[in-house]
Amino acid sequence: MGFVEVLILAVGLSMDAFAVSICKGLAMCRVRLKDACVVGLWFGAFQAGMPLIGYFLGSRFQVYIEALDHWVALTLLCLIGLNMIREAVFGEEEVCSCSVKASDMIAPAIATSIDALVVGIAMAMAAGGGKGLNVFVSVGIIGVVTFLFCVCGTKIGGVFGSKYKKAAEICGGVILILIGVKTLLEHLEIIRF
Repeated sequence: MGFVEVLILAVGLSMDAFAVSICKGLAMCRVRLKDACVVGLWFGAFQAGMPLIGYFLGSRFQVYIEALDHWVALTLLCLIGLNMIREAVFGEEEVCSCSVKASDMIAPAIATSIDALVVGIAMAMAAGGGKGLNVFVSVGIIGVVTFLFCVCGTKIGGVFGSKYKKAAEICGGVILILIGVKTLLEHLEIIRF
């Protein structure tokens, strides 16, 4: 994956955490920059760590599924994207705590980063040819983008409310599906980027 692909992937992955950050901002009486940064650090760290774990897991098994790796990447990214869209359209409203203590942040940080673990596996499959960005640079980009989105999301939640929560989740789902389709089309040599 190239820089632009990883950046787009990072935006797509950060949408769940962004939506929860908006919810956090809604629950806070007053959103301070310090609290918004704590929210961003929690989500950014987990969004960066999970794909790294997934990448190393995927790399271990790539030899066994190399002939199907592009289909695995497409399937995983599409399933995650479709699930994000389904949750945005049909999901129930979540009730967020206004607290930024570790005990109140770890569960949403893990919950919003599970898809990033699967994306890490897909990244290992897509990187079969060895071209593209270093995995550490890629997860760093994912972490920084998520951090920035979550800081902004917390502030936005404090100002605008839940108006854009569903749109952010749907957009993230569509982005992940498009990256999966692009991975397949590149492997089949229908397109080249």
